[in-house]
Amino acid sequence: MKKKISQSKDLAEGESCDSHFIEQTDKGYHCAIDVPSVLYKYIIGKKGETRRRLEFDTKTSISIPKPGIEGQIVITGAQKAAVSSAVTRVEVLVESFRKKQPFTHFLSFPLNDSKVQDGFQTFKDEVLRQFSQDHGVEESIFQNPVKLHLTIGTLALLNDTEVRKACEHLQECQTFVRDIAEGKPLPLEVTGIEYMNDDPAMVDVLYAKVNVIDGTDRLQMIADRMVEYFVSVGLMVREWDRVKLHGTVMNTLFRKDSTDLGGAGKQTTSEREAFDARNILKKFGNYRFGEFELNTVQLSQRYSTDCTGYYSSAGSISFS
Repeated sequence: MKKKISQSKDLAEGESCDSHFIEQTDKGYHCAIDVPSVLYKYIIGKKGETRRRLEFDTKTSISIPKPGIEGQIVITGAQKAAVSSAVTRVEVLVESFRKKQPFTHFLSFPLNDSKVQDGFQTFKDEVLRQFSQDHGVEESIFQNPVKLHLTIGTLALLNDTEVRKACEHLQECQTFVRDIAEGKPLPLEVTGIEYMNDDPAMVDVLYAKVNVIDGTDRLQMIADRMVEYFVSVGLMVREWDRVKLHGTVMNTLFRKDSTDLGGAGKQTTSEREAFDARNILKKFGNYRFGEFELNTVQLSQRYSTDCTGYYSSAGSISFS
């Protein structure tokens, strides 16, 4: 449990220990920092060079658990200011490399209602029947119908502790979510398609538009408030002023390489092959996928599947 302490007069100017408790011992001072094990290597550095430099510069000793073992990095030193300085530098490293980690979870509105799935399957069948000769259009770039969703925001949760923390914060959103939804499911319509770049002949993502049937912006309000909250607690990075609500129906990241016998189907961004969506947009621009009542927000795990075929859920809240 982290405790707050006031600034001590023996701290070096400009250094703060406000987020950690530095304890005095018989041999000096020490401080324990919670750091996910996946980030240890950035504190250690190549052949231990980073840790040695930190220890030399701050005149401290930095103890790091073995790789893969979740625990705390413990910094000890003879002077409180030295320990404080080392804590600050370790935290800067951790935050810098945390931002470079791929996201592991995302907040989602599930769109995989059976009626919407049926509408999506008809859309897919018709696109393949009519436009499979258009450049880049083939079956593997379509979304899995049981995983249709709206992404609210992404999170990089690097150990079980951080997943639990995110679940707790999700539960704290329950009150304002229910207030906005007026304590009942939101009636939604999934109608029309759009693309994400400037050239309809070179599209990477085609998505379905989703609106509340009564014409209010309550779905947008819930998404924006949730992002605002998760940004405020440090679990999410704000990318846009407003959440862009879209249900992906085609994505070139899904494309499977016909030469890939393993069937992984994963590509790097530089390898993505765009598709020509002009005929699809002309024919299906106002396509109705279906209507349903949305009643949950889920903390979904990336690259996972539960017993229903949707993403595995670490936690959820309901509108009603």
